[in-house]
Amino acid sequence: MNSAAVLGVLLPFPFYYILWNYPQAWVDLCGKGVDPSHRMAQISHVLKAIQFVSLFSVASFSRPPWYCLLLFLVGQFLNFKVYQLLGEAGTYYGVRFGKNLPWVTEFPFGYIKDPQYVGSILSLVACLCWVPLAYIVLWIVGYLLMMQVEASEDSATRAKPLH
Repeated sequence: MNSAAVLGVLLPFPFYYILWNYPQAWVDLCGKGVDPSHRMAQISHVLKAIQFVSLFSVASFSRPPWYCLLLFLVGQFLNFKVYQLLGEAGTYYGVRFGKNLPWVTEFPFGYIKDPQYVGSILSLVACLCWVPLAYIVLWIVGYLLMMQVEASEDSATRAKPLH
């Protein structure tokens, strides 16, 4: 396996882990006047780009089977729907950073547990027609670990409410 590609695929997960478990430190680091969710989103987009470049570096492109396209479209639909419903603050740990956000119950919430992660995993599985299994498995394991971390919400570790 290409060690640079492995590092690129795994790079975001320590960032997410630290922000989930130490949200006040992130809020403090961002400082006054900086939205911690927005700053997290900016950094997350850069990390996501690194992940994609890492996958592209080990990919072998050919015409995908129809089911890969279907998996990818369903996965991306879930991702876009989650972002549409939660917005940036809801998607990027706003509650952990002290924001008061409404509880969302519209589809896919209430129907699919962790719909954004499920959508991302479906999209990754769709990439198996181009990318070696080991890289997809590493990325999915990262998501599964974060699902476990985020399932154990501890209100005592939330950041102080933002004003």
